[in-house]
Amino acid sequence: MPPRSPATAAPATVPAAPATSSAAPAAADLVRCRWCTDDPLYVRYHDGEWGVPSRDPRHLFEMLILEGFQAGLSWITILRRREALRAALLDFDPEALARTDEAWVQDRMQDATLIRNRLKLRAAGANARAWLALPDPVGLVWSVVGGRPVIHHYAAPEDAPVAGPEAEALSRLLKRHGFTFVGPTICQSYLQAIGCLMDHTTACHRHRALAG
Repeated sequence: MPPRSPATAAPATVPAAPATSSAAPAAADLVRCRWCTDDPLYVRYHDGEWGVPSRDPRHLFEMLILEGFQAGLSWITILRRREALRAALLDFDPEALARTDEAWVQDRMQDATLIRNRLKLRAAGANARAWLALPDPVGLVWSVVGGRPVIHHYAAPEDAPVAGPEAEALSRLLKRHGFTFVGPTICQSYLQAIGCLMDHTTACHRHRALAG
């Protein structure tokens, strides 16, 4: 499912658009997916990253790690701690993470700025090693959608499945290759985030841009 947030922050101050019929709508006036609150961090993520097709291996790996860390939490929590996680998780560099050990995990468990979950920290290292062992991790991820984004036309976020067939297939593939924290629900969110599944709702201003 799309990311969920329990709280709504005060909206960012946006200058009023000129009163002309040709003026582009102000950012605050744009219609977005219902799950996106007016928290500026969430708005930037929704408008600039979520659902945009990505084939950058570093970005794909980063998002896989972040989706694993989200398990049991809201996505806005992850966004707010993303840079702290980036610093602690070695810039999401799979080669660096692959060399981590239990002493590294224990050290990170002392950092109050992080999501201190021993299993998730261990999974970051294990998944880095699994990622590096793949001959073509980008190709594997995109293989579940035939190499092209699947464009959906959902009227509401809840119309999307919690875990569709593509997510089920990716979960099986990743588990087979030794990944953890890659259940079907996590894989569904992952595929939506990286643009394999284009699940912006039809009224959202990003739907038209990404549906092509």
